[in-house]
Amino acid sequence: MANRQALRELQTRLAERLQIARTQGVAALWLAVEAGGKKFLFPLAQSGEIFPWVSTHPVSYTQAWFVGVANLRGGLFGVVDLASYISGKPPLPTNELMRSDSRLVSLNSALEINCVLLIDKLAGLRKQEAFSGFSEKAPDAPEFFGNQYIDLNGTTWQEINLQLLARQTHFLTIGA
Repeated sequence: MANRQALRELQTRLAERLQIARTQGVAALWLAVEAGGKKFLFPLAQSGEIFPWVSTHPVSYTQAWFVGVANLRGGLFGVVDLASYISGKPPLPTNELMRSDSRLVSLNSALEINCVLLIDKLAGLRKQEAFSGFSEKAPDAPEFFGNQYIDLNGTTWQEINLQLLARQTHFLTIGA
């Protein structure tokens, strides 16, 4: 119970910091998330709201990475399992208890797509100063991958350009 309360407080603080960053100039550049054991950076300007995990309604005859639809603040959003989409493998089986740390991150409304990305965990906001270096994306990396950043602990974070992701034909074609 204490872990859930601490997680809710972290999410609240993160949402507040995200709002401050948007209104007072961008001090932080990225929303850091974890999915499928990997670490990703979403540009703040392309990220939207962060929602706690909610049950989804499955949609028949869709790609394995398309989890279903969810009602978020009265709107229907498609839910994409980020790890599954990137890996090309079906999502691992889970239950509601296993999803307690999971979050749904919406794409910025300017991208005009009612979609949220299912991630395993929020890791906070990151500034450029949090990283000691970077490397450009590999030639065989997906088009929507940006640079890879190395944090001060030596951990690699993959930047994902959400605007390019939202334009991918494969991403927009959820039918199986």
